[in-house]
Amino acid sequence: MTAELVRGQNHTLPQTRLEIRVSAGSPVVAGATLGDENGVVRGAEWIAHPGSPQLPGLEVSQQAAAGHRLAVDLEALPETVHRVTVLLALPVGVGGPTRFGTTAAPFVAVTGLDGTEIATFTLTGLDAESAVSALELYRRQGAWKVRAVGQGYAAGLAEMLADQGLDGAAELAASIQDVVARPLARSVAPPPPRTPEGDRVRHASGPSDPGPAPAAPSQPPAATPVQPAADPDPTPGGPINYAHPRRRQAAPPTPPTAPPAQPGQAAQPVAGDATGWSMDERLYNQIWGMFEDLARAAAAYRSAVDFAESRMDQELDRSLSDPRNRIGGAGDRAREEARAKRDELTARAREVLDRDLAQLAAEAAVVEPALPAAYAGWDNPVWHAHRVPMELPMALRLGDLHLPERTGLRIPLLVRLPLERGIWVDSGRTASEAAALTDSDRLRRLAMETAVLHAARLLAVYPPGEFSVHVIDPAGSAAGPLAPLVDADVLAGPPAAGPQGVASVLAHLTRRVDLVQMAVRAGAADSLPPDLDTGEQLLVVNDFPHGFDDRAVTQLRYLADEGPAVGVHLLMVADRDDASAYGPVLDPLWRSLLRITPVADNHLADPWVGHAWTYEPPVTPPGSRVLEQVLATVTAARRAAGR
Repeated sequence: MTAELVRGQNHTLPQTRLEIRVSAGSPVVAGATLGDENGVVRGAEWIAHPGSPQLPGLEVSQQAAAGHRLAVDLEALPETVHRVTVLLALPVGVGGPTRFGTTAAPFVAVTGLDGTEIATFTLTGLDAESAVSALELYRRQGAWKVRAVGQGYAAGLAEMLADQGLDGAAELAASIQDVVARPLARSVAPPPPRTPEGDRVRHASGPSDPGPAPAAPSQPPAATPVQPAADPDPTPGGPINYAHPRRRQAAPPTPPTAPPAQPGQAAQPVAGDATGWSMDERLYNQIWGMFEDLARAAAAYRSAVDFAESRMDQELDRSLSDPRNRIGGAGDRAREEARAKRDELTARAREVLDRDLAQLAAEAAVVEPALPAAYAGWDNPVWHAHRVPMELPMALRLGDLHLPERTGLRIPLLVRLPLERGIWVDSGRTASEAAALTDSDRLRRLAMETAVLHAARLLAVYPPGEFSVHVIDPAGSAAGPLAPLVDADVLAGPPAAGPQGVASVLAHLTRRVDLVQMAVRAGAADSLPPDLDTGEQLLVVNDFPHGFDDRAVTQLRYLADEGPAVGVHLLMVADRDDASAYGPVLDPLWRSLLRITPVADNHLADPWVGHAWTYEPPVTPPGSRVLEQVLATVTAARRAAGR
């Protein structure tokens, strides 16, 4: 069982090989210090940080990111080490937040190598601090324990290191920040070429840092951001393994190849040119390859621009520091030459980016029309000939992602099926600038309409009778957005209203989770009651926590945590501020869900570079009745199957 720690609380560690996972609302620097029996850091060689990421028994990330995984082997630490302190700091001089009080509370989890959480800690109550000692692993009477610390430092990383007894703390802190902010530290290789087999190849120079959820999705995401746990980490120097973990491991059939290019022309893109056992799997892998290519192309361009600006500043400083250049026009000429070099470097970088973007845009133009319904946008003609499938598709489209370098180039945001985590449609006006400019009532309606589109898509891509949707609408405020589902008679029952309706639906789904869990653990699936629906279940909750008492909140948390493993999934429409009275009690609930928005918002991060991607929610074309047509096919398929 996971221990949810509060500041100052400790917990015994059952094993010595661990991962420490960090999730933050914005990119942070993650590191760790080693302390002796008195907690003193004896020198810079006792600190793991982006400029020196590896120590015996300890490895940290090499750049700032919103998500980190730190590897710890307590048995491999030197015998003189009695304490490992995990530190977080905001990057300096990169235009991001300057204090933790303006970002979401960082979350730290100590896990086993299989991802099982041992202890978690949410660093609440931070304000002006720009660095924080998150937690510490310490040796006590031959055993290792973890303690939640949460000690913040308004003066930043230098003050924190000095507090641990390090001589030269200011110099080391400055060098760490320089490594993070320096263009070379953030540069990424341009999009790699395709191999003759059509695979995309990348090379890893260090441990992989997942994003916050593209975050994402269950594959290497979102944002939350997208948290990508399903895909294995790539082998350094080898190709990305895009294979579905539950699929066969033998070599799949050779994907289609593009026709030979004419001399002087680029090869024409082909839909489904990635590896996979089926066209759906090849398209899924191709989309994720495009996602990575775009992330790395933008990273290379941004790094080149930063380098050009930094080089210009250095040349100007050198020129103006010479007294001879302060007389006459020498200084003006030096400035003009420095700016000209900056503009030349930037123009070259833009040419490379435009070439890569044009190639990706051509590929997207070929791939989008070839997508199956589960991957396609609502404006794709595939929906007009849609028939409910007899097999579950590999993934589901939740919307689109794009970067400011080319907003018209959209990458589908795909999550694997069955859903491995719930979804939260954030209806709060304080969630983003776009939400703040939207009327509160309109935002709530848009949020519920977004949830309805997701529920309808799930119903449309599951085989008949294998997916049920339950709705909790305590105040009945979502009658308008829910009308397509209600009119099509595809819900498991009428939307539940009032406290009694809330309690009834939650009790029904909690019973299902309990019974299926017991049957699985006992290996006695045949013993399930005959009236129990073993198909996948989706619970849509509107306007949480209205209509929920403490017992109902506990049941909802239980369903969010335990439900996905046994086929019960949560789709929640809520404004987090409405539940602020519960304080940190609900933090695990929010963290367990993939957050998306009903309006465009740049809150998701990719797992390769950590860009902030703008998420575009799904919408149906104006005046279109595609939603009603799709739901009609669902109803007809259910009736034909006798469900």
